[in-house]
This record gives sequence, C-alpha cells and structure tokens, in this order.
Amino acid sequence: MKASFAPPAAAASIALALAAAAHTQSDRTSDTKTAIKEDAKTVGHRIAHSARTVGLAVAEKTRPAREAIKEDSKKAGHAVAHGARRVGKAVKETAQKTKESVRGKSDEPQPKN
Repeated sequence: MKASFAPPAAAASIALALAAAAHTQSDRTSDTKTAIKEDAKTVGHRIAHSARTVGLAVAEKTRPAREAIKEDSKKAGHAVAHGARRVGKAVKETAQKTKESVRGKSDEPQPKN
C-alpha cells in the first residue's frame, strides 16, 4: 500500500497561498501572521495525523509477512548451526583418524624376532 501525501500537501500549499494572499491585501500584518501560523500549524498537525494513520495501517498489514520472515530466519539459522556442528565433528573425527594412523606407525617399536 502506497501512502499518498499529495492531498494533504496540496491542502497545505493552498492554505499557505490563501494566507499569503490575504496578507498582501490586508494592512493588519500581525493578525495575518498569526493566522498564517495557526493555519500552517493546523495543516502540519493534519499531515502528521494522516502519516501516523497510514504508518500504523501499513505496519498492521505487514505483520504476517514480518512474522513469516522471522520464523524462516530462525529456521535458516538453526540449519546453518546444525550443518556447522556436523562439519566440525567430521573434521575432528578425520583429524583423529589421521593422527592415529600416523602415530601408530611411528610410535610402535619395531618387533625384534
């Protein structure tokens, strides 16, 4: 789901443009500045509320996918760990066999017949 921030942004632009136009037509600059500030603040709050609502909706809709990825990652990690243990045992056993075969020949005294 793609969030569209175009309508709130357009509303903010229009509000600011109207406030600016009112500012140029009016002699009461402090009242206009206050009105512009309040309008901008209101528009900002509306945009923030919309963004929060969209963000929460996206988070809720993607929860099943996130949980599936989490479980798959755990399974993959366990499989890698199991494979590493198997390889480690195989290497250890092979090293022991090699060591025993080399030692068996050099450590044994030659029989005297």
